[in-house]
Amino acid sequence: MKKIFSFMGNSLVAMTIALFAVSAHAATVPPEVMSGQVTNLATMLQKVMPAVVNIAAQGEIAPAPNPNAEPSDNAAPPAPRKFESMGSGVIVDADKGYVITNAHVVRDAQTITVTLSDGRVFKANLIGMDPPSDVAVLQIKASKLTVAAFGNSDNLRVGDFVAAIGNPFGLNQTVTSGIVSALERSNLGIEGYENFIQTDASINPGNSGGALVDLKGEVIGINTAIFSPAGGNVGIGFAIPANMARSVMSQIVKYGSVNRGIMGVLVQDFTPALASAFHVPNQTGALVSMISPNSPAAKAGIKPGDLIQGVGAQVVTNGAQVRNAIGMLRVGSRVDVKILRDGKAMTVSITTADPQKYSAINQQTDPFLYGMTLRNFDEKVAGQGHVEGVQVVAVAENSMGWHAGLRMGDVIVSANQKDVTSTDELQKIAQEKNDDLLLNVYRHDGGGEFLVIKKPQGD
Repeated sequence: MKKIFSFMGNSLVAMTIALFAVSAHAATVPPEVMSGQVTNLATMLQKVMPAVVNIAAQGEIAPAPNPNAEPSDNAAPPAPRKFESMGSGVIVDADKGYVITNAHVVRDAQTITVTLSDGRVFKANLIGMDPPSDVAVLQIKASKLTVAAFGNSDNLRVGDFVAAIGNPFGLNQTVTSGIVSALERSNLGIEGYENFIQTDASINPGNSGGALVDLKGEVIGINTAIFSPAGGNVGIGFAIPANMARSVMSQIVKYGSVNRGIMGVLVQDFTPALASAFHVPNQTGALVSMISPNSPAAKAGIKPGDLIQGVGAQVVTNGAQVRNAIGMLRVGSRVDVKILRDGKAMTVSITTADPQKYSAINQQTDPFLYGMTLRNFDEKVAGQGHVEGVQVVAVAENSMGWHAGLRMGDVIVSANQKDVTSTDELQKIAQEKNDDLLLNVYRHDGGGEFLVIKKPQGD
Protein backbone atom coordinates (compact mmCIF):
# COMPACT_ATOMS: atom_id res chain seq x y z
CA MET A 1 0.00 0.00 0.00
CA LYS A 2 1.44 3.33 -1.00
CA LYS A 3 2.11 5.73 1.84
CA ILE A 4 1.80 9.45 1.20
CA PHE A 5 2.30 12.66 3.08
CA SER A 6 -0.58 15.06 2.65
CA PHE A 7 -0.68 18.73 3.53
CA MET A 8 -3.97 19.42 5.21
CA GLY A 9 -5.14 22.32 3.07
CA ASN A 10 -8.29 21.39 1.12
CA SER A 11 -8.00 22.10 -2.64
CA LEU A 12 -11.39 22.55 -4.32
CA VAL A 13 -10.36 22.86 -7.99
CA ALA A 14 -10.96 19.89 -10.30
CA MET A 15 -11.13 17.66 -7.24
CA THR A 16 -13.36 14.66 -6.94
CA ILE A 17 -14.12 13.84 -3.34
CA ALA A 18 -13.95 10.11 -2.82
CA LEU A 19 -16.07 8.64 -0.09
CA PHE A 20 -14.13 6.31 2.12
CA ALA A 21 -14.54 4.78 5.52
CA VAL A 22 -12.08 5.78 8.22
CA SER A 23 -11.96 3.64 11.27
CA ALA A 24 -12.90 5.80 14.20
CA HIS A 25 -10.96 5.68 17.41
CA ALA A 26 -12.23 6.78 20.76
CA ALA A 27 -9.79 9.07 22.52
CA THR A 28 -8.76 7.93 25.96
CA VAL A 29 -10.16 10.11 28.72
CA PRO A 30 -7.18 12.10 30.00
CA PRO A 31 -6.13 11.40 33.58
CA GLU A 32 -6.46 15.09 34.43
CA VAL A 33 -10.18 14.78 33.76
CA MET A 34 -10.44 11.54 35.67
CA SER A 35 -8.67 13.07 38.67
CA GLY A 36 -10.78 16.22 38.63
CA GLN A 37 -7.91 18.60 37.72
CA VAL A 38 -9.83 19.48 34.55
CA THR A 39 -13.54 19.30 35.24
CA ASN A 40 -14.92 20.14 31.80
CA LEU A 41 -13.17 19.93 28.44
CA ALA A 42 -16.02 21.85 26.82
CA THR A 43 -15.36 24.87 29.03
CA MET A 44 -11.70 24.85 28.08
CA LEU A 45 -12.47 24.48 24.36
CA GLN A 46 -15.04 27.27 24.39
CA LYS A 47 -12.28 29.67 25.38
CA VAL A 48 -9.95 28.79 22.51
CA MET A 49 -12.29 27.77 19.66
CA PRO A 50 -13.26 31.37 18.74
CA ALA A 51 -9.57 32.02 18.04
CA VAL A 52 -9.49 29.36 15.30
CA VAL A 53 -10.62 30.68 11.91
CA ASN A 54 -11.46 29.36 8.47
CA ILE A 55 -9.18 30.48 5.62
CA ALA A 56 -10.09 30.44 1.93
CA ALA A 57 -7.43 31.29 -0.64
CA GLN A 58 -8.02 31.92 -4.34
CA GLY A 59 -5.50 32.48 -7.10
CA GLU A 60 -4.07 31.40 -10.43
CA ILE A 61 -1.13 29.17 -11.24
CA ALA A 62 0.65 29.29 -14.57
CA PRO A 63 0.51 25.87 -16.24
CA ALA A 64 3.72 23.89 -16.50
CA PRO A 65 5.14 23.79 -20.04
CA ASN A 66 4.48 20.58 -21.97
CA PRO A 67 7.85 19.15 -23.05
CA ASN A 68 6.13 17.03 -25.73
CA ALA A 69 4.21 19.90 -27.32
CA GLU A 70 5.13 20.91 -30.86
CA PRO A 71 6.35 24.53 -31.10
CA SER A 72 3.97 26.84 -32.94
CA ASP A 73 4.05 30.59 -33.50
CA ASN A 74 0.26 30.71 -33.79
CA ALA A 75 -0.56 28.68 -30.71
CA ALA A 76 -2.18 30.64 -27.90
CA PRO A 77 -0.43 30.32 -24.54
CA PRO A 78 -2.29 28.02 -22.13
CA ALA A 79 -4.56 29.83 -19.70
CA PRO A 80 -3.57 29.98 -16.05
CA ARG A 81 -5.24 27.42 -13.81
CA LYS A 82 -7.51 28.89 -11.16
CA PHE A 83 -7.50 27.32 -7.72
CA GLU A 84 -9.22 27.65 -4.39
CA SER A 85 -7.85 26.11 -1.22
CA MET A 86 -9.25 25.95 2.27
CA GLY A 87 -7.49 25.70 5.58
CA SER A 88 -7.46 26.98 9.12
CA GLY A 89 -5.67 29.64 11.12
CA VAL A 90 -5.21 30.86 14.68
CA ILE A 91 -5.64 34.45 15.89
CA VAL A 92 -2.56 35.38 17.90
CA ASP A 93 -2.84 39.18 18.24
CA ALA A 94 -6.21 40.90 18.75
CA ASP A 95 -4.94 44.49 18.49
CA LYS A 96 -3.09 44.00 15.20
CA GLY A 97 -5.29 41.23 13.84
CA TYR A 98 -2.49 38.74 13.23
CA VAL A 99 -3.44 35.20 12.21
CA ILE A 100 -0.90 32.38 11.95
CA THR A 101 -1.41 29.57 9.44
CA ASN A 102 0.55 27.27 7.13
CA ALA A 103 2.40 28.72 4.16
CA HIS A 104 1.02 26.02 1.86
CA VAL A 105 -2.54 27.15 2.62
CA VAL A 106 -1.97 30.63 1.14
CA ARG A 107 0.84 29.95 -1.35
CA ASP A 108 0.23 31.65 -4.75
CA ALA A 109 -3.01 33.19 -3.48
CA GLN A 110 -4.19 36.52 -4.90
CA THR A 111 -7.17 36.72 -2.55
CA ILE A 112 -7.35 35.45 1.03
CA THR A 113 -10.58 35.42 3.04
CA VAL A 114 -10.82 34.78 6.76
CA THR A 115 -14.09 33.67 8.35
CA LEU A 116 -14.39 33.96 12.13
CA SER A 117 -16.28 31.56 14.36
CA ASP A 118 -19.07 34.16 14.76
CA GLY A 119 -19.61 34.25 10.99
CA ARG A 120 -17.86 37.55 10.23
CA VAL A 121 -15.83 37.54 7.01
CA PHE A 122 -12.72 39.62 6.30
CA LYS A 123 -10.22 40.04 3.50
CA ALA A 124 -6.73 39.27 4.79
CA ASN A 125 -3.35 40.72 3.90
CA LEU A 126 -0.36 38.40 3.74
CA ILE A 127 2.30 39.82 6.08
CA GLY A 128 4.80 37.19 5.00
CA MET A 129 5.49 33.49 4.74
CA ASP A 130 8.35 31.07 5.26
CA PRO A 131 7.91 27.96 3.07
CA PRO A 132 10.87 26.06 4.59
CA SER A 133 9.07 25.95 7.95
CA ASP A 134 5.56 26.17 6.39
CA VAL A 135 4.54 29.17 8.50
CA ALA A 136 2.63 32.22 7.24
CA VAL A 137 1.20 35.28 8.99
CA LEU A 138 -1.97 37.09 7.86
CA GLN A 139 -3.55 40.31 9.09
CA ILE A 140 -7.23 41.22 9.26
CA LYS A 141 -8.85 44.49 10.31
CA ALA A 142 -11.43 43.40 12.86
CA SER A 143 -12.57 44.20 16.38
CA LYS A 144 -13.55 41.99 19.29
CA LEU A 145 -11.15 39.20 18.37
CA THR A 146 -10.45 36.22 20.60
CA VAL A 147 -6.78 35.34 20.91
CA ALA A 148 -5.28 31.92 21.54
CA ALA A 149 -2.37 31.81 23.95
CA PHE A 150 0.81 29.96 23.02
CA GLY A 151 2.01 27.23 25.35
CA ASN A 152 5.56 25.96 25.76
CA SER A 153 5.90 23.04 23.36
CA ASP A 154 9.25 22.11 24.94
CA ASN A 155 7.32 20.83 27.95
CA LEU A 156 5.32 18.29 25.94
CA ARG A 157 5.64 14.59 26.73
CA VAL A 158 4.60 11.56 24.78
CA GLY A 159 1.16 10.58 26.11
CA ASP A 160 -0.01 14.13 26.86
CA PHE A 161 -3.63 14.72 25.90
CA VAL A 162 -4.20 17.13 22.99
CA ALA A 163 -7.10 18.43 20.92
CA ALA A 164 -6.97 19.51 17.28
CA ILE A 165 -9.23 22.40 16.24
CA GLY A 166 -9.83 23.33 12.62
CA ASN A 167 -12.08 23.15 9.59
CA PRO A 168 -11.67 19.70 8.01
CA PHE A 169 -13.47 19.37 4.67
CA GLY A 170 -14.88 22.85 5.29
CA LEU A 171 -16.70 21.75 8.47
CA ASN A 172 -16.16 24.79 10.68
CA GLN A 173 -15.05 24.54 14.30
CA THR A 174 -14.40 20.81 14.42
CA VAL A 175 -12.60 19.40 17.45
CA THR A 176 -10.88 16.01 17.61
CA SER A 177 -8.83 14.62 20.45
CA GLY A 178 -5.95 12.25 21.08
CA ILE A 179 -2.51 12.13 22.58
CA VAL A 180 1.01 13.16 21.67
CA SER A 181 2.30 10.06 19.90
CA ALA A 182 5.91 11.19 19.38
CA LEU A 183 8.10 14.28 19.52
CA GLU A 184 10.83 15.76 17.30
CA ARG A 185 9.86 13.85 14.19
CA SER A 186 12.29 14.78 11.40
CA ASN A 187 13.73 13.48 8.11
CA LEU A 188 10.21 12.98 6.78
CA GLY A 189 10.68 15.10 3.66
CA ILE A 190 7.65 17.26 4.43
CA GLU A 191 9.40 20.57 5.12
CA GLY A 192 12.89 22.01 5.04
CA TYR A 193 12.91 22.38 8.82
CA GLU A 194 11.22 19.52 10.64
CA ASN A 195 10.67 19.08 14.35
CA PHE A 196 7.13 17.77 14.29
CA ILE A 197 4.78 16.79 17.07
CA GLN A 198 3.09 13.54 16.07
CA THR A 199 -0.46 13.01 17.27
CA ASP A 200 -3.30 10.54 16.77
CA ALA A 201 -5.93 13.28 17.05
CA SER A 202 -7.91 13.08 13.80
CA ILE A 203 -6.55 15.55 11.23
CA ASN A 204 -8.01 15.78 7.74
CA PRO A 205 -7.93 18.07 4.67
CA GLY A 206 -8.80 21.60 5.80
CA ASN A 207 -7.10 21.25 9.21
CA SER A 208 -3.86 22.86 8.00
CA GLY A 209 -2.97 25.92 10.05
CA GLY A 210 -5.36 25.00 12.86
CA ALA A 211 -4.52 24.71 16.52
CA LEU A 212 -3.25 21.74 18.48
CA VAL A 213 -4.02 22.60 22.11
CA ASP A 214 -3.27 21.09 25.49
CA LEU A 215 -5.60 20.75 28.46
CA LYS A 216 -4.93 24.37 29.45
CA GLY A 217 -6.33 25.51 26.12
CA GLU A 218 -2.90 26.73 25.06
CA VAL A 219 -1.67 26.28 21.49
CA ILE A 220 1.24 23.86 21.55
CA GLY A 221 1.30 23.17 17.79
CA ILE A 222 0.06 24.21 14.34
CA ASN A 223 -1.47 21.27 12.48
CA THR A 224 0.29 20.70 9.15
CA ALA A 225 0.22 17.26 7.55
CA ILE A 226 -0.77 13.61 7.87
CA PHE A 227 0.86 10.32 6.96
CA SER A 228 -1.74 8.33 5.09
CA PRO A 229 -2.10 5.46 2.62
CA ALA A 230 -5.07 7.08 0.84
CA GLY A 231 -5.18 10.75 1.81
CA GLY A 232 -7.46 10.29 4.84
CA ASN A 233 -6.77 10.22 8.54
CA VAL A 234 -5.30 7.01 9.95
CA GLY A 235 -4.16 8.42 13.28
CA ILE A 236 -0.74 9.78 12.23
CA GLY A 237 -0.78 13.57 12.09
CA PHE A 238 1.97 16.16 12.39
CA ALA A 239 2.04 19.65 13.88
CA ILE A 240 4.71 22.36 13.96
CA PRO A 241 5.73 22.93 17.61
CA ALA A 242 4.41 26.19 19.00
CA ASN A 243 7.89 27.41 19.97
CA MET A 244 9.15 27.00 16.40
CA ALA A 245 6.02 28.58 14.90
CA ARG A 246 6.23 31.51 17.30
CA SER A 247 9.92 32.08 16.51
CA VAL A 248 9.26 32.14 12.77
CA MET A 249 6.17 34.30 13.23
CA SER A 250 8.10 36.92 15.20
CA GLN A 251 10.62 37.28 12.36
CA ILE A 252 7.89 37.52 9.73
CA VAL A 253 6.05 40.20 11.72
CA LYS A 254 9.22 42.21 12.34
CA TYR A 255 10.99 41.80 8.99
CA GLY A 256 8.40 40.40 6.58
CA SER A 257 10.45 37.28 6.01
CA VAL A 258 12.94 34.90 7.61
CA ASN A 259 16.51 35.69 6.56
CA ARG A 260 18.38 32.64 7.77
CA GLY A 261 22.09 32.60 8.44
CA ILE A 262 24.36 29.61 7.93
CA MET A 263 26.87 27.87 10.16
CA GLY A 264 28.74 25.86 7.53
CA VAL A 265 28.76 22.32 8.91
CA LEU A 266 27.52 18.92 7.81
CA VAL A 267 26.40 16.79 10.74
CA GLN A 268 25.09 13.28 11.24
CA ASP A 269 23.34 11.40 14.01
CA PHE A 270 25.74 10.04 16.62
CA THR A 271 24.90 6.34 16.65
CA PRO A 272 26.00 3.88 19.36
CA ALA A 273 28.48 2.41 16.86
CA LEU A 274 30.04 5.83 16.27
CA ALA A 275 30.05 6.56 20.00
CA SER A 276 31.99 3.35 20.59
CA ALA A 277 34.41 4.11 17.76
CA PHE A 278 35.07 7.61 19.13
CA HIS A 279 35.50 6.11 22.64
CA VAL A 280 32.69 8.20 24.19
CA PRO A 281 30.01 5.52 24.67
CA ASN A 282 27.89 7.51 27.12
CA GLN A 283 27.61 10.69 25.04
CA THR A 284 24.93 11.97 22.67
CA GLY A 285 24.91 14.77 20.11
CA ALA A 286 25.42 15.47 16.42
CA LEU A 287 28.72 14.46 14.85
CA VAL A 288 30.43 17.02 12.61
CA SER A 289 31.38 15.21 9.40
CA MET A 290 32.47 18.16 7.27
CA ILE A 291 33.27 21.87 7.60
CA SER A 292 32.76 24.32 4.74
CA PRO A 293 35.85 26.47 4.07
CA ASN A 294 35.69 30.10 5.20
CA SER A 295 32.43 29.35 7.03
CA PRO A 296 31.47 30.64 10.52
CA ALA A 297 32.12 27.14 11.88
CA ALA A 298 35.59 27.04 10.33
CA LYS A 299 36.43 30.50 11.71
CA ALA A 300 35.22 29.42 15.15
CA GLY A 301 37.58 26.43 15.08
CA ILE A 302 35.01 23.64 14.85
CA LYS A 303 36.53 20.51 13.31
CA PRO A 304 35.31 17.27 11.75
CA GLY A 305 34.91 14.73 14.54
CA ASP A 306 33.62 17.30 17.03
CA LEU A 307 30.39 16.30 18.76
CA ILE A 308 27.88 19.15 18.94
CA GLN A 309 25.86 18.81 22.14
CA GLY A 310 24.18 22.20 22.31
CA VAL A 311 23.31 25.23 20.18
CA GLY A 312 22.32 28.17 22.35
CA ALA A 313 19.67 26.91 24.77
CA GLN A 314 18.90 23.87 22.57
CA VAL A 315 20.26 20.56 23.86
CA VAL A 316 21.36 18.55 20.82
CA THR A 317 20.91 14.79 20.56
CA ASN A 318 20.68 14.41 16.76
CA GLY A 319 21.63 16.10 13.52
CA ALA A 320 18.19 17.54 12.76
CA GLN A 321 18.27 19.59 15.95
CA VAL A 322 21.42 21.42 14.80
CA ARG A 323 19.79 22.28 11.47
CA ASN A 324 16.60 23.46 13.16
CA ALA A 325 18.40 25.51 15.82
CA ILE A 326 20.58 27.33 13.28
CA GLY A 327 17.62 27.63 10.90
CA MET A 328 15.71 29.71 13.45
CA LEU A 329 18.54 32.30 13.62
CA ARG A 330 18.78 35.34 11.38
CA VAL A 331 21.89 36.43 9.52
CA GLY A 332 24.42 37.94 11.94
CA SER A 333 23.09 36.15 15.01
CA ARG A 334 25.73 35.14 17.54
CA VAL A 335 25.25 31.81 19.30
CA ASP A 336 27.27 29.58 21.61
CA VAL A 337 27.87 26.04 20.39
CA LYS A 338 28.74 23.37 22.96
CA ILE A 339 31.01 20.65 21.60
CA LEU A 340 32.87 17.60 22.84
CA ARG A 341 36.35 17.10 21.36
CA ASP A 342 38.58 14.19 22.37
CA GLY A 343 36.42 13.71 25.45
CA LYS A 344 36.76 17.35 26.55
CA ALA A 345 33.79 19.72 26.68
CA MET A 346 34.21 23.24 25.29
CA THR A 347 32.10 26.12 24.03
CA VAL A 348 32.73 28.19 20.91
CA SER A 349 30.81 31.18 19.60
CA ILE A 350 29.78 31.57 15.98
CA THR A 351 28.08 34.37 14.06
CA THR A 352 25.78 33.12 11.31
CA ALA A 353 26.69 34.27 7.81
CA ASP A 354 24.57 35.51 4.92
CA PRO A 355 24.28 32.53 2.51
CA GLN A 356 24.45 34.69 -0.61
CA LYS A 357 27.48 36.68 0.53
CA TYR A 358 29.18 33.50 1.71
CA SER A 359 28.51 31.86 -1.64
CA ALA A 360 29.89 34.86 -3.54
CA ILE A 361 33.08 34.91 -1.45
CA ASN A 362 33.62 31.18 -1.93
CA GLN A 363 33.03 31.44 -5.65
CA GLN A 364 35.58 34.22 -5.91
CA THR A 365 38.23 32.58 -3.74
CA ASP A 366 37.70 29.07 -5.09
CA PRO A 367 36.38 29.35 -8.68
CA PHE A 368 37.42 25.83 -9.74
CA LEU A 369 36.07 23.80 -6.83
CA TYR A 370 33.16 26.03 -5.85
CA GLY A 371 29.87 24.16 -5.56
CA MET A 372 31.44 20.77 -4.88
CA THR A 373 31.45 18.65 -1.76
CA LEU A 374 34.60 16.54 -1.65
CA ARG A 375 36.09 13.81 0.52
CA ASN A 376 39.32 11.86 0.65
CA PHE A 377 39.09 8.53 -1.19
CA ASP A 378 41.38 5.60 -0.42
CA GLU A 379 39.76 2.26 -1.25
CA LYS A 380 40.21 -0.98 -3.12
CA VAL A 381 37.97 -1.06 -6.19
CA ALA A 382 36.98 -4.29 -7.88
CA GLY A 383 38.83 -4.66 -11.18
CA GLN A 384 40.91 -1.52 -10.53
CA GLY A 385 42.87 -2.33 -7.42
CA HIS A 386 43.81 0.41 -5.00
CA VAL A 387 42.39 3.83 -5.96
CA GLU A 388 43.45 6.94 -4.09
CA GLY A 389 42.25 10.48 -4.73
CA VAL A 390 39.42 12.89 -3.97
CA GLN A 391 35.81 11.83 -4.48
CA VAL A 392 33.02 14.17 -5.53
CA VAL A 393 30.26 13.70 -2.96
CA ALA A 394 28.01 16.36 -4.49
CA VAL A 395 28.28 18.98 -7.24
CA ALA A 396 25.95 21.92 -7.82
CA GLU A 397 24.42 22.08 -11.29
CA ASN A 398 25.39 25.73 -11.77
CA SER A 399 29.04 25.19 -10.84
CA MET A 400 32.00 25.22 -13.20
CA GLY A 401 32.78 21.63 -12.18
CA TRP A 402 29.33 20.50 -13.33
CA HIS A 403 29.72 22.26 -16.67
CA ALA A 404 33.10 20.56 -17.10
CA GLY A 405 31.46 17.14 -16.68
CA LEU A 406 32.14 16.24 -13.03
CA ARG A 407 29.42 14.14 -11.42
CA MET A 408 28.69 12.68 -8.01
CA GLY A 409 30.86 9.63 -7.36
CA ASP A 410 33.73 10.69 -9.62
CA VAL A 411 37.20 10.30 -8.08
CA ILE A 412 39.81 12.93 -8.98
CA VAL A 413 43.22 11.23 -9.09
CA SER A 414 45.29 14.09 -10.50
CA ALA A 415 45.09 17.86 -11.03
CA ASN A 416 47.26 19.73 -13.51
CA GLN A 417 49.12 16.43 -14.02
CA LYS A 418 49.99 16.16 -10.32
CA ASP A 419 48.75 13.23 -8.26
CA VAL A 420 46.27 14.17 -5.54
CA THR A 421 45.49 12.01 -2.54
CA SER A 422 43.60 14.48 -0.34
CA THR A 423 41.29 17.46 -0.51
CA ASP A 424 44.10 19.63 0.88
CA GLU A 425 46.38 18.71 -2.04
CA LEU A 426 43.62 19.36 -4.56
CA GLN A 427 42.78 22.67 -2.93
CA LYS A 428 46.42 23.76 -3.03
CA ILE A 429 46.73 23.01 -6.75
CA ALA A 430 43.41 24.72 -7.48
CA GLN A 431 44.66 27.89 -5.78
CA GLU A 432 47.54 28.25 -8.21
CA LYS A 433 47.23 31.13 -10.67
CA ASN A 434 45.88 29.26 -13.69
CA ASP A 435 43.10 29.91 -16.16
CA ASP A 436 41.97 26.30 -16.05
CA LEU A 437 42.26 23.15 -13.95
CA LEU A 438 43.07 19.88 -15.71
CA LEU A 439 41.65 16.85 -13.87
CA ASN A 440 42.10 13.14 -14.41
CA VAL A 441 38.90 11.49 -13.19
CA TYR A 442 38.16 7.85 -12.36
CA ARG A 443 34.51 6.93 -13.02
CA HIS A 444 32.45 4.48 -10.97
CA ASP A 445 31.89 2.36 -14.08
CA GLY A 446 35.63 1.70 -14.27
CA GLY A 447 36.39 4.25 -16.97
CA GLY A 448 38.68 7.26 -16.81
CA GLU A 449 38.61 10.69 -18.41
CA PHE A 450 40.42 14.02 -18.49
CA LEU A 451 38.25 17.06 -17.77
CA VAL A 452 39.04 20.79 -17.84
CA ILE A 453 37.41 23.24 -15.45
CA LYS A 454 37.57 26.76 -16.87
CA LYS A 455 37.88 29.75 -14.57
CA PRO A 456 34.77 31.96 -14.83
CA GLN A 457 35.29 35.07 -16.94
CA GLY A 458 35.96 38.20 -14.94
CA ASP A 459 37.87 36.38 -12.16
